[in-house]
Amino acid sequence: MADTLREIERKYEAGPHAGDAPLSGLGRIAGVATVTVEGTHKLDAVYYDTADRRLAAAGITLRRRTGGSDEGWHLKLPVAPGVRDEIRAPLSPGVPRALAGLLRARVRGAALVPLVRIRSCRTVSRLLDAQGALLAEAGADEVRADRLGDGGRSARWTEFEVELGSGTDPAFLDTVEKRLRKDGLRPSAAPSKLARALRETAGKEEVKEAKRDKEQAKRQKKGGPEREPATAGDHVLAYVREQTGALLAYDTAVRRDAEDAVHQMRVATRRLRSAFRTYGDVLDRKVTEPLGAELQWLAEGLGADRDREVVTARLQEGLAALPDTLVLGPVRARLRIYAAGRARGSRKRVLALLDGERYLALLDALDAFLADPPLRRAAARPAPEVLAGAVLREYERLAGRIEQARAARPGPQRDAALHEARKAAKRARYAAEAAVPALGKPAERFASRMKDVQTPLGDHQDSVMTRTVLRTLAARAHAAGESTFTLGLLYGREEQRAAWDEMDLLAAWHAASRKRHRAALRP
Repeated sequence: MADTLREIERKYEAGPHAGDAPLSGLGRIAGVATVTVEGTHKLDAVYYDTADRRLAAAGITLRRRTGGSDEGWHLKLPVAPGVRDEIRAPLSPGVPRALAGLLRARVRGAALVPLVRIRSCRTVSRLLDAQGALLAEAGADEVRADRLGDGGRSARWTEFEVELGSGTDPAFLDTVEKRLRKDGLRPSAAPSKLARALRETAGKEEVKEAKRDKEQAKRQKKGGPEREPATAGDHVLAYVREQTGALLAYDTAVRRDAEDAVHQMRVATRRLRSAFRTYGDVLDRKVTEPLGAELQWLAEGLGADRDREVVTARLQEGLAALPDTLVLGPVRARLRIYAAGRARGSRKRVLALLDGERYLALLDALDAFLADPPLRRAAARPAPEVLAGAVLREYERLAGRIEQARAARPGPQRDAALHEARKAAKRARYAAEAAVPALGKPAERFASRMKDVQTPLGDHQDSVMTRTVLRTLAARAHAAGESTFTLGLLYGREEQRAAWDEMDLLAAWHAASRKRHRAALRP
């Protein structure tokens, strides 16, 4: 796999009062003991994207660069403002497979083509502390950008950047910026060289489009009609757009095998599906139901191994809490066999799912939905009344599920009823979260209370799954002539935990179901 580095940097350009050497004051920055000039490097990079610039729209850059100490292919993924993960691969004629695979959900069937060539003459200075440790690197770049094809326009400029050293407190960049501002620099208007290159080598049609975007931004700033979502349709579509973006972002994280990425991607699919079901008055169900079915398929595929992970962690925790005198037979070996049952092939299964045509077709369908949303009459109504009504309907649905669970006979019947209540609690929570931009703090507090209800229900379902696995393990151990004492002990403890979960649920529901919480949602 390619190497990955966390890049934390800020870019600057010369202001009207900048002198000829705006980096000459680096040695006067607090904490800097020495500034060493590393010389000048000539860098030559070609940036790749789809013809419709899908990567640029997502803040992603892909380049092939020669020159400097890190020549090769670089894929930069946004993390936060000024923070990106840079994934590197060795030089090769075409886009490396490892990098292209990470972008599959973004580009799908579109080709990655050369877009801009950027050549830089960079002078690098290293800022060192008293122990000689690297605090940051400062660079001054003389840049030339050439659009490849499309008229071949060019642009030149000078820019400056400061990149944080590994292990340095990010607050150090604030200290550096104070010095640079005194010396006449200002934060760059463009987030990256590529963004500036695209802007300054733009053709006539691109310039017209940029001007329209700028005028729209001015209207929004002045409080014009497009300042913020106003109708129910505006708010629901903004939420769907946000969750679709999260789905794509976590897709890349899953492909990188980032911690908890599969779970978070699954949450994004659930939130989308929940929005489609909750806001049926706003969005045409004839269109959203097929999308919801595909999202359910995706969530199930992503979660195929999640339950096993949860149960394994729960069993390991329970076993670790027992004294050795109560651990009889090869219980730990049984648990290792169970945990390894699907672990070896789980990543391959997930990647096969994400590379499959069905998943990519779902992404295309979500794009088509957002491009031409199937809005119903209620979409034009004021957001507060429509969204509050939807949240309250989900609450009533949850209340019914809670009553059914409380009335159900203890055992499998109640377990199933509590599982249905858990799903209803999630929908009520997600509905309230989607309504926060329109309803504000009341919706935020309501979502938090629904999460308080969801938590013991989720813990209870984890106990149900764990007890099912314990019965299976005990049956296998008994057939092999092994002691089942410890497995039975764990089973009994899980039953006790489930009983505590039910008591916690009653307390959480008592607090969440007060009338004043629902009244606060009504506009």
